[in-house]
Amino acid sequence: PKNMKHASLLCVLCLMLLANTCRKKAEAELLGQTWLHSYEEDEEDVLVYRPNTYDFPPSRGRTGFALEREGVAKQYVIAPADGLEEHIGIWEYKDKNTILVHIQGNGYPEQRYTMEVVSLKDSVLKVRIKPEVKDE
Repeated sequence: PKNMKHASLLCVLCLMLLANTCRKKAEAELLGQTWLHSYEEDEEDVLVYRPNTYDFPPSRGRTGFALEREGVAKQYVIAPADGLEEHIGIWEYKDKNTILVHIQGNGYPEQRYTMEVVSLKDSVLKVRIKPEVKDE
C-alpha cells in the first residue's frame, strides 16, 4: 500500500508536468507567429486561423493577428488600397485558454475583446472572439 501511494503521487506529478509541457508547447506555437483568417473553414462561432506561410486558396484579402511574448498584439486588417494594415495593441492572459486583447485607436475605433483558444494543433488555430463589454 505504501508503494501504491508513492506510485499514485508520481503519476499525478507526471500528469501535471505533462500538462504544463503541452501548454508551453501550444503557447510557443501561438506566440510570435502571424495568423491569418481561414474563413472557409469557420464553424458557427468558431473562427479558424492558419500561419501566414500556409498555402491559402485565392481570396480578396485576409485579416489576421500576431501575439508577441512581450504582450504586444498586432491586428491586421485589409487596407483601403488592398494589402494589410497593422494596428498595434496589447494582450494578456485572462485564464489559461482566454486572452484579453486591446487594440489602441490610432485614428481608428479602439477595440477590446477576448479570444478563447478552442484548439491549436497541426498549425490550425480555432478561436471564439467576443467583444469586451464595458462595466457601467
